[in-house]
Amino acid sequence: MGRLLACELARTGHQVEIHDASTPDAPTSAAHVAAAMLAPLAESAVTELSVVEMGRHSLARWPELIATLDQPVYFQQQGTLVLWHRQDAAEAARFQQQLATTARSMPQWPAPEVLDGRGVTQLEPALGDRFSQGLYLPGEGQLDNRELLSALLHRLQRLGVVMHWNSPRAPADFDITGTGWLFDCRGLGARHDWTALRGVRGEVIRIHAPEVTLTRPTRLLHPRYPLYIAPKAGSVFVIGATEIESDDLSPASVRSALELLSAAYSVHPGFAEARVLEIAAQCRPVLRDNLPALRWLGPRRLQINGLYRHGFLIAPAMLDAAMECVARGRSELAERMALRIEQAENMTP
Repeated sequence: MGRLLACELARTGHQVEIHDASTPDAPTSAAHVAAAMLAPLAESAVTELSVVEMGRHSLARWPELIATLDQPVYFQQQGTLVLWHRQDAAEAARFQQQLATTARSMPQWPAPEVLDGRGVTQLEPALGDRFSQGLYLPGEGQLDNRELLSALLHRLQRLGVVMHWNSPRAPADFDITGTGWLFDCRGLGARHDWTALRGVRGEVIRIHAPEVTLTRPTRLLHPRYPLYIAPKAGSVFVIGATEIESDDLSPASVRSALELLSAAYSVHPGFAEARVLEIAAQCRPVLRDNLPALRWLGPRRLQINGLYRHGFLIAPAMLDAAMECVARGRSELAERMALRIEQAENMTP
């Protein structure tokens, strides 16, 4: 979020300076670990319509933002495939009911396509006849998060942005006067200033699987650990599912790794010969209602936080709302998307 905002501010003529508690490759950030799926309809089963609307806005904006970068970023918009095993048909029925509720509220969104076994095979021939039913959610996509972080860094350098690494700071460290602005995009690093924040742990595995040829993000419904598999360039796949109410940053458990890999193997046996590149755990910043927010700390002092598991899905919408705040002191886009903008209790005059 911070890199996107800094690029846009610098591109529009502002002098920008960044203080970051980490290093240029951002190894400790949630953005570095994430799968970066752009799936507002799939996520509508677990979140509010405001997030779905922000995701719809962001899907259109990502190609525009990527086009301003000097380095290539893998971006794909070939929809999401949703699958389930026969014993999990009840979970699939519940998921379809939730999608139907979304469709009634957002009729402009493309309707999910119900697939039989042949339809699943036509979309993903590598799956063969392992699944007799599925859903196809058109229009959804994904990007490569690490390529994006690198491309944003390169663009910041080209724009002349001054960057301070290993430089943890808080808003109180800066005296903003005149026409200057301060933006706080620290995620969980802002917990001491925004006490409503908490961490929700996620675990992902990156593997190299040249024998697997899935071409689009695939979700496997399960009552306990709904799995996602996001194919990246070079036969790399990001596999995840676990979501734990904890800010524990210890390594992933054996149980989590076994569940993720076993579920992936049940989708495609080619994963059995894959090579594990990385098993990672990280915490996403979450507010009490699980929804993102902008918060004024004072005039020209704005916090952006609470993106939770939807960071890449909604970041362009958050960016555009923040830029409207810079230009006009308020955001009509935020009002249309029901994005909360609040004032800190100790807001300075």
